[in-house]
Formats: sequence, structure tokens, C-alpha cells
Amino acid sequence: MKHAGGKAIEALGGLLADIRRQGGLVERSPGVFYRKGRAFLHFHEDPAGLHADVRPGADWERFRVETVAERRAFLSRLRDALSQG
Repeated sequence: MKHAGGKAIEALGGLLADIRRQGGLVERSPGVFYRKGRAFLHFHEDPAGLHADVRPGADWERFRVETVAERRAFLSRLRDALSQG
């Protein structure tokens, strides 16, 4: 699965705006976020749609982020991960 390209990142505009409002993240390139100097969140695109990979601990978790409901679920998990310190 390849990392999301420019058009895919543009399609994530509203979701990215929500992510950018969260504290503690540094966006090193469009759609690629670091937390405390460590890769934390990025996006992939494939025929099944767009996916977010987030690393709240030692392992990556993947979330499909095509629909409004999927994006809400992802943002909820992201907020939980960020509140864990």
C-alpha cells in the first residue's frame, strides 16, 4: 500500500484540519505527523480507499477514513491516543 499522494491528501482536507487542531503533533510534510520526535500518523491509499496509520504505542493501527463515520471513529481513537501522554 502506497503512502497517500497529493490528490489523496487534498481529499482529506477536513480531516487534516481536525488533526491539525490537536495538540502535540508536528506535521513534517502534508499528512505526515510526528509526536515527540517519532513518526505517529500518516496516510495510505489503495483500491479499497484511504487509510490512516496511527501509532499510539509500540504498534501501528490502521483505520479506513473514507466515510464520515469512519473519520469520526478515527478521530476518537486519535484523541484517546493523544490523551494517553
